[in-house]
Amino acid sequence: MSGVELIFSTLCNATFCENDLGNSLTDTELTLRQNEIQQMKNAINGKHLKIGTYNNYPLSWTEGSDNGTVSGHGVAFVIVNILREQFNFTFDVVVPEQNVELGGRRPEDSLIGLVNSSKVDMAAAFLPVLVKFNKLVTFSNDLDEGVWMMMLKRPKESAAGSGLLAPFATYVWYLILAAVLVYGPCIYLLTWIRSKLIKDDERPIPISPSVWFVYGAFIKQGTTLAPEANTTRVLFATWWLFVILLSAFYTANLTAFLTLSKFTLDIENPEDLYKKNYRWVSADGGAVQHTIINPDEDLYYLSRMLANGRAQFRSLSDDHEFLPMVSGGAVLVKEQTAIDNLMYNDYLRKTREGVEEAERCTYVVAPNAFMKRRRAFAYPKNSTLKILFDTVLSYLIQSGIVKFLEHRDLPSTKICPLDLQSKDRQLRNSDLMMTYFIMITGLSAAIAVFIGEVVFKRYIKVEVKLEDKGRKMRRRKNKGIKPEKYDSSRPPPYDSLFGNNRYRFNEETKKKIINGREYYVVNTVAGDVRLIPVRTPSAFLYS
Repeated sequence: MSGVELIFSTLCNATFCENDLGNSLTDTELTLRQNEIQQMKNAINGKHLKIGTYNNYPLSWTEGSDNGTVSGHGVAFVIVNILREQFNFTFDVVVPEQNVELGGRRPEDSLIGLVNSSKVDMAAAFLPVLVKFNKLVTFSNDLDEGVWMMMLKRPKESAAGSGLLAPFATYVWYLILAAVLVYGPCIYLLTWIRSKLIKDDERPIPISPSVWFVYGAFIKQGTTLAPEANTTRVLFATWWLFVILLSAFYTANLTAFLTLSKFTLDIENPEDLYKKNYRWVSADGGAVQHTIINPDEDLYYLSRMLANGRAQFRSLSDDHEFLPMVSGGAVLVKEQTAIDNLMYNDYLRKTREGVEEAERCTYVVAPNAFMKRRRAFAYPKNSTLKILFDTVLSYLIQSGIVKFLEHRDLPSTKICPLDLQSKDRQLRNSDLMMTYFIMITGLSAAIAVFIGEVVFKRYIKVEVKLEDKGRKMRRRKNKGIKPEKYDSSRPPPYDSLFGNNRYRFNEETKKKIINGREYYVVNTVAGDVRLIPVRTPSAFLYS
């Protein structure tokens, strides 16, 4: 109790304790208001009060003794003891039959019911100042602003993504896929329109080579297409520039993600609970429940989750009983002070049990608050205790003592922060999952195409038109005739490079002497002319 006495003495020396209304002032100098306050002080002096509270660790909780009496603990009763020292009263602690703020059929079931029915003289608990509560009781000056947070099990992977898909958002990948699918047909369409408007030797690029060019360039492969028209060259250069920039951004972002990636959660706001249909739980009869069932509140849309069972309100005597639910995937909504103490005690327990450092921070808190509400003590309507106690409470709040008491048992550093600042970032199997997916998809596509080719060529008879046969016959007759014009920009036929008869020698093959050497002048299968040396040993290589 020495700490409380030190706080009390500090307040007395600095503020109000020296102003003894009975000694420092004469009766003629007392105002009507001061006389009224003095009468209230005299009325409460030596009086025995009944103070109600409920279990809301660490702000308020009770413990029973062997003789049946109940003692109050927590921040609320540190403040009550300061008030007791100042106004010289005694008190008994009364606990509602149900550990709820408001609920039940009888006044004895809830803390607000006890105060409203005047079964207790005041409620020493950090009660939220709600409109529904304000109609039943009178609140003291605000003690603090309560912040309700969301605690969930720490996920293994960041919500921003993992592996090869992490550098870009989902909609960016969809846009890239759309660009790959659309740009090939665009090349075919534009080259076809150009061939219709401009009559030259540049032919339209068919749809199949256009699509394969786009795909090949996307994975940084070359192409056999050699366009001569400026329009087609600009189309090709545009796609290559797009691929170069996209690859540069992807490589840089992937490196940054694997080294300096910030861990993010899938749940950051109350809206995420509703949109992603997350299961969540909170204390029964508390501020959260009364807020979401109130049609005038902004969080009223969450009441729809009660109907489908995704939201539950449980009445538990100890907050540690919520941990199995959180480990099972539920989100716990509770006051920030309660969550901080819950996580801190869980961390200390795992430390004593010898759990590895990396496995101690099992839970994490969402970065944004679920809701914020003012909190205060409660009195029955028209209670005179409010006038007496509010002066002392104001000094406690303004001096920062209430805030100090709320966090005195917690470390100064943040408990199990969102980013654990891990030094190592080894690639896991989940990071490479996309590579496995691509490999499996490619093999499946190749097998499907192979089956389709077998079925099409072996079991489906293709009728060949007579015109096509005539074209094949004419092609065979004209095989030995040299074409009038050969496009050197296109690759040579496969047979001309690796066939058995690349050069045609016969009795009519001419010879020609160039620079003192004798050469055979032969025609290749492709139709062009080659010079083959005759009298050198290397001539045997061409036979």
